[in-house]
Amino acid sequence: MIQIVEATTRRLQKDFIEFPLKLYKDNPYFVPPLYGDEKKMFRKDFVYNDTCECIYYNAYRDGTMVGRIQGILQRASNEKTGEKRIRFTRFDAIDDQAVADALFQALEDWGRRLGMDTVCGPLGFSDLEREGLLIEGFDQLATFEEQYNAEYYQRLIEHCGYVKEVDWLESKIYLPDHDDGKLEKMADYILKRYHMRLGEAKNVNDFLKKYGDQFFELLDVAYKDIYGTVPFTQGMKDMMIANFKLIIDLRYVAVVLDENDRVVCLGICFPSIAKAVQPSGGRLTPAALLRLLKALKHPKVLDLGLVGVDPRYASRGIATVVIAGLMRMLREDGIEYAETNLNLEDNHAILNQWKRFKTVRHKRRRSFVKHL
Repeated sequence: MIQIVEATTRRLQKDFIEFPLKLYKDNPYFVPPLYGDEKKMFRKDFVYNDTCECIYYNAYRDGTMVGRIQGILQRASNEKTGEKRIRFTRFDAIDDQAVADALFQALEDWGRRLGMDTVCGPLGFSDLEREGLLIEGFDQLATFEEQYNAEYYQRLIEHCGYVKEVDWLESKIYLPDHDDGKLEKMADYILKRYHMRLGEAKNVNDFLKKYGDQFFELLDVAYKDIYGTVPFTQGMKDMMIANFKLIIDLRYVAVVLDENDRVVCLGICFPSIAKAVQPSGGRLTPAALLRLLKALKHPKVLDLGLVGVDPRYASRGIATVVIAGLMRMLREDGIEYAETNLNLEDNHAILNQWKRFKTVRHKRRRSFVKHL
């Protein structure tokens, strides 16, 4: 018999956090989140508590944990869309339909008690969280930004009555075999034509001081209509800035300013830290910190974090400047390739940009929906 328990005590919360670490202990493709970040979800001052209500369920059989799931009522998202949805995320389970059935039943009952009529996911608190269920690319290393899951998850979820809502594609991008420099020339032409320039900064603190506020304003506008996104709160901004100070490297940042020094386009890549956090299960041990510092200083792979374009300039080809910047980044010594992370399958504007590179599409993720 499956027992579903709400994770309300420290011991149960520890079980919730550590279950995927045990489930994927010997899996070479699984990349854990930072253990400390997962613990923050249970704190009273958690950054998303002002816009979200959450529940965490553990599943046990004969005293052994066999699954987990988190439910999120994201009020800001519902206010934006006018819907009555809850999200599911952090679903992990052994390959047993009875376990999945029990977890999703508990989640759906919670949603009904809140007056909601739809469940979707996997989606986190915001677009800054891991999202989407991996349905292709099980033999590929996950990025630090996205979650790995076993192939059987799709079957378990669909058997519970969930169907596709959207898919995301992920690609590895390499320098083209023949780089003729045309992209950089086009980028220079666009900058001159529209009286724009690339933003500069002495260091990360200087970058955040100059462009931080405009950075978030641009993302709110550029991402407003993208699936699953929510407006930035001050808490989200503070959290993102704190994370940036730890991992951002100005070598992998491109910011385009208009003639009034307003940010109209940006692109940020992060050095991949996936392999650095794997051995410690996401815990920042002394050995993990050494691996992390090495990965940040001498990256082999770049993760594409954010690309945003002011909609007023979208038709002017401004994104070409950022793509040219990525081309430059890939020429850096030691960089093998970049990973795009998630691109919606119908976002042809961004998908077409990758045609300028040698591209290998290697993963697909899905968000599911079920009407209660």
